[in-house]
Formats: sequence, C-alpha cells, structure tokens
Amino acid sequence: MRLGGRRIIAALATLAFPASLGAQVVKPTRTDAERLEPYKIILVGDSTMAPMSGWGSMFCAHHVKSSAACLNLGRGGRSTRSYRQEGSWDAALAEAGVPGYKRTYVLIQFGHNDQSSAAERWTELETEFPVNLSRFVTEVRAAGAEPGLLRPLTRREFRDGKLIDRLGPWAEKVQVVAAEMKVPFVDLHARSMSEVQKLGPEHSTSLAQTEPNAAELAAAKTGTTLKPRPAEEARLPDVPTTPTGPHAQFQRKFDYTHLGDSGAELFAKCVAHDLAVAVPELRSQLAP
Repeated sequence: MRLGGRRIIAALATLAFPASLGAQVVKPTRTDAERLEPYKIILVGDSTMAPMSGWGSMFCAHHVKSSAACLNLGRGGRSTRSYRQEGSWDAALAEAGVPGYKRTYVLIQFGHNDQSSAAERWTELETEFPVNLSRFVTEVRAAGAEPGLLRPLTRREFRDGKLIDRLGPWAEKVQVVAAEMKVPFVDLHARSMSEVQKLGPEHSTSLAQTEPNAAELAAAKTGTTLKPRPAEEARLPDVPTTPTGPHAQFQRKFDYTHLGDSGAELFAKCVAHDLAVAVPELRSQLAP
C-alpha cells in the first residue's frame, strides 16, 4: 500500500471513533455543591511573627494548604497601639472583609512592644493593652471574620540555665481577653518556653537570625546569656543591591528575640499543631 493510502485510512479511522470516547477522560464541571470553598488566614502581630524575623511566613509556606490563602501582615516594632495608629490595622480589616472565602480567620499576636519603653509603642498593662486586644476582636467580628489570639512568643534569655520570663504578665492578659470574649487562643508563650528550655541556653542560640559571637556563645555555655547587644552593633551589613533590583532591606542580627529559618520553622510547626486544636475547622487546611 502506498504511503498516501495509509494516511487516508488513518484519517478515516479517526473519524470513525466518536468524539464521545475522548470525552470519557474529561472530568465534568464541578457542581455548585462541589466547588472549592477556600479559607483565608491573616496574621497580625509584631516582629516575632513578621516576614524575615518571625514564624509567620514559614507558617504560611510550610503549614497551610493551597486551599487556604495565608497572608502575613506582622510588622516589626509594632504594638497594639502603633499597629493601629500607623494604619496597618486598617489594611488587615480590609483583607478580613474581602468576600469569596468560606471563612476568614485573623490571628493576632502582640506583647513584645507593648512592653517597650518607647512612648509610641508602650501600652499600659492593666487597661490599655487588654482594651486594644478586645477592640481588635470586636472589629474582626464586625468585618465578618473570625478572630484568634496568640500569647506572645518567648524571648530566649537565660540565668543559671533557667529561661527568664519577662512577658508573662502580657501573656496572661491575652488569655484573659480570650476567655472573656470567647475567642480561640494559641498558647504560643507556654509552648515556646517549653521548647526553648528543652534546647537550653547554648543550643537555643541556633534559633536566631545569625550566629552568636564568641562571647555570647561562651556565656550561653555557662547557662547565663549576655545582655542583648545594642541594635546597631548586632545588625549585619545590608545585602548588596543593584540599581534595577530589589532594594528593601531586613535587619539581620543575633539576639534572643527574633528568628532565623530554623527558629521560624520550629515555632510555625508549634502554631500549626496548637491552632488545629483551638480551631478544629482549620484542621483540614493545616499541615503538620
């Protein structure tokens, strides 16, 4: 048979098979009942949650499924007062009100900078701090979203091998507000204290953004960490940039508060596990 004849027979064979056979491997369009109903998780807090210095971005990247949008709006140096005053809270509320999600959760973690001595950050412990938290909760609900509160991440300062807890009073206020307003809460404070105490003063230095210097490491080995270096002394030089490339810089430094990749992963995993307990509806959206 000539080559031309084979081509004609192949063409006729193709026409002989109905298109319906090909349709058998095409999945039907989802019905309304089967349509994906995505969730949304918004993180609001300070530097211990923020990108490049906290656990939040690792949580979104490694512990939240693609069926849930995860947005880290944590910002360094912010308290319950300054986060609102600068307009960051307005942005978070706007995101909380975006339609199209089965449910939106706003997870809120503050305490470090509310304790600060800086006038623009500090909040009064007995009245202002809990009132600010309560207002956040009320406004999240008014936006049609679900609030969640997290007790603040521990610092990693030790004395004689024992972890020092200066954030305890602020952590307790978070729990009080959560109970009074019937808000799910994650006790990241207690969980992180347990994890850091197990690591001890020397090994917990590996959770920081950069390595300790010789004096800091030697002190940690004795069981008592040094006083944190001034911010400018601890900060590494800016990363080189190009005229047409990204120019934003993040502070990278060794201290006993902020997190590098290993620290962020450790506490992101803790949050994922404890959030699944606190908010059962999110279990299907969280990865261990």
